[in-house]
Amino acid sequence: MPALPRFRPRLLDVIGDYDAARLRTDILAGITVGVLALPLAIAFAIASGMTPESGIYTAIIAGFIISAFGGSRVQIGGPTGAFIVIVYGIVVQYGVANLLICTLMAGVMLLAMGLLRMGTWIRFIPVSVISGFTKGIAVLILLSQVKDFFGLETSQLPAEFFAQITVLWNALHTVNWAAVGLGLACLLLIVFWPKRWNLVPSPIIALVFGTLAAALLNLPVETIGSRFGGIPQSLPSFAFPELSIDKVRYLIAPAIAIALLGAIESLLSATVADNMIDDRHDPNQELMAQGLANIAAPLFGGFCATGAIARTSTNVRMGAFGPVSGIVHAATLLAVILVAAPLAKHVPLAALSAILLVVAWKMGEWGDFREMRRYTMNYRAILLATFVLTVVFDLVVAVEVGLVMAALLFITRVSSLTGVTEIATDRLPPAVRAYEMFGSLFFGSANKLEPLLARAEPADPCRVLVLDMQKTMNVDTTGLDILDTLQRKLAKNGKVLLISGAGEQPMSLFRRSGFAERIGDGRLPLQLAAALAQARELAASPP
Repeated sequence: MPALPRFRPRLLDVIGDYDAARLRTDILAGITVGVLALPLAIAFAIASGMTPESGIYTAIIAGFIISAFGGSRVQIGGPTGAFIVIVYGIVVQYGVANLLICTLMAGVMLLAMGLLRMGTWIRFIPVSVISGFTKGIAVLILLSQVKDFFGLETSQLPAEFFAQITVLWNALHTVNWAAVGLGLACLLLIVFWPKRWNLVPSPIIALVFGTLAAALLNLPVETIGSRFGGIPQSLPSFAFPELSIDKVRYLIAPAIAIALLGAIESLLSATVADNMIDDRHDPNQELMAQGLANIAAPLFGGFCATGAIARTSTNVRMGAFGPVSGIVHAATLLAVILVAAPLAKHVPLAALSAILLVVAWKMGEWGDFREMRRYTMNYRAILLATFVLTVVFDLVVAVEVGLVMAALLFITRVSSLTGVTEIATDRLPPAVRAYEMFGSLFFGSANKLEPLLARAEPADPCRVLVLDMQKTMNVDTTGLDILDTLQRKLAKNGKVLLISGAGEQPMSLFRRSGFAERIGDGRLPLQLAAALAQARELAASPP
């Protein structure tokens, strides 16, 4: 069991470095990010099948905890687009109450992952798998926004991909052209808002424009008020979900999906931030903070949260120095909901869908498909398989299959780089055969030693077999087993195995397993020259 890490939020490390200038910069950055987070939190919640206020509550509670207790200086947490597909599927299949239980369970898993130092393990997930499921999620987000962007009159969309397409296709005749026009105007405004005016984020401009246009022109479009009745002008109340063993049992799979995606997304966001500020985050502390955030958010009406790349990047671009900016971001959202919540009922859903369409488009990084020809067939196969499975089935299946494919292809690749070649020299007597092994002797390459077993047969003139392992990186138990088999078979027929050049890892395994004792320490020389000299002496002695 790995040693548990210390609980040391990054805020404690940098709080002493604050001065008036840095504090002022962090406050301004936090207010800007808080304003940007408002429409995103509402849009992500609605797209996930939740109420608008649940998205804001998530951004406030999770955002505060992730900044106050996280392992990154500038990470901003809250609801993200990556969760839309998973959360919507859970809401449709299990209901909102069980989604809160799933989030709570995922929080416990994330906290345990951080305590067990599994933060670095998340980095082992191949880029091809991450890229594939990210693009798949982007496609599903785009599809989920068709209903509100076009103002289609249809019931709640099903979670399954082909069923969604069928429902949307059957509802095409109900297109609301006012919603389409408003959505397009907001979309163009977000895309072409001048960068020199970036102090006010384009999603906010689109939200204000869409709301004013819908109200002043009296457009017949659906709004937050018409669908949800508005947003409560109050603090979230505490409520512990009703737990039972039966519920926990069938909610484990979706909880794992939330925890897995939350871990990947948060550490990916923290890594992006590190590259922007030339820093290094603590992945285990970050996972612990993500766990606490996902435990707390559902207790106050929120749902799952993680590190948000777009908001974190905005935080960095605004010059944020430390976690205070993230805390101010949460306080800004709290102030907005206490002061301006009644105005939210006028926000048209077409404007929110335009914001999400831009988020999904940027998330997809579609240029990767164009660049795929430059990469290996293995990379392309893993990316495309993960992408298709994410769209057609779900994230858990996609990641599982992607990881299995990546592991199998990696095993095949490493096995192809492992080999055994005979050392050709005229100085050896006919009774001595010497071989060199390079690469990794593990379960995927152990068959490379099978040809040497033929040297152990009584009819073979070889009496001493030398295996040089100076270029062998490591040996696993399967590799050890075939070495043991080779040694036993040679000894049975009066022959000798000498292994030279074994490194620290193979020798450690040889000693722990008893193989060094069985073969004899004298048969494990460090240098090939010593092994060959010993082989000549043994070959010259009587059988």
